[in-house]
Amino acid sequence: MAFLMKSMLSNQVKNLGLGGGGEESKEESTPSDPAAAAGMTREEYEEYQKQMVEEKMERDAAFAHKKAERACLRVHLREKYRLPKSELDENQIQMAGDDVGLPEDLQKMVAEDQVEEEDKDSILGQLQNIQNMDMDAIKEKAQATFTEMKQAAEQKCSMM
Repeated sequence: MAFLMKSMLSNQVKNLGLGGGGEESKEESTPSDPAAAAGMTREEYEEYQKQMVEEKMERDAAFAHKKAERACLRVHLREKYRLPKSELDENQIQMAGDDVGLPEDLQKMVAEDQVEEEDKDSILGQLQNIQNMDMDAIKEKAQATFTEMKQAAEQKCSMM
């Protein structure tokens, strides 16, 4: 408790400018050279800085490449589903260079999707879909449509 009171009062006295707390006025001498602060020689520090810059450039290049791959995937999906193109994606692909394509995992997934869609579009795929249809629901819908058409025709035609 006494420590708390002493620290609070000494801080207030410092703010007033009356001095007080002379023991805290000691400042540690910090070296102005960053190499000395890191505990290295000047050459080691410069080499370390070069390595840091090279690693950052590599990370940035890898990140840009990943962004371009994602943009390529979005472009592919936009083409597939006939959606409007995005200039942002095209710019990202151009910035990364011409060597950007879909990653192998995504290429496999796209190929599998295309095979499945081709199977669904084929005659055999349509025959399989017929087996899964609810014939009662289709009959009811057809009868309702026929009834509606008949009523519309009776209203328009005076002979019926």
